[in-house]
Amino acid sequence: MIKFFSNNRIIFYFINCSLIFLYLYPGSLLGQVIYGSKNIQPQITPNFIISSNHFYVFVLVSMIGFLTFLKLKQIKFLIIYLILLSIILECLHLLIPSRTFQWSDLFGNLIGVIVVIFIRILINKYGVFKK
Repeated sequence: MIKFFSNNRIIFYFINCSLIFLYLYPGSLLGQVIYGSKNIQPQITPNFIISSNHFYVFVLVSMIGFLTFLKLKQIKFLIIYLILLSIILECLHLLIPSRTFQWSDLFGNLIGVIVVIFIRILINKYGVFKK
């Protein structure tokens, strides 16, 4: 699976561009498609302290990013990119009509990225996938 993503970086770029588009769309594009209203946000699971939707999305994007880029220099850049992306996208909600900045969304974004970084560190430390 790692070779699949590292050989097909276009998948990461496509998912990344889709995330940015959906995040910056004024209202909920998925709500428009599913419910017929851009004011309703589809909810995968109930929110706890953080936004569960944001957590799941950034876990998915981070996992695909870590499967796509394998070199240490690329990984360092990816970590910085994902953390900045999670902060900047949520802060842009201050400027977009029909969108609101929420701390729970920001923390959902950041915790999603941090969880995947932590899992990667554990895998590297204990060599789960080493031959």
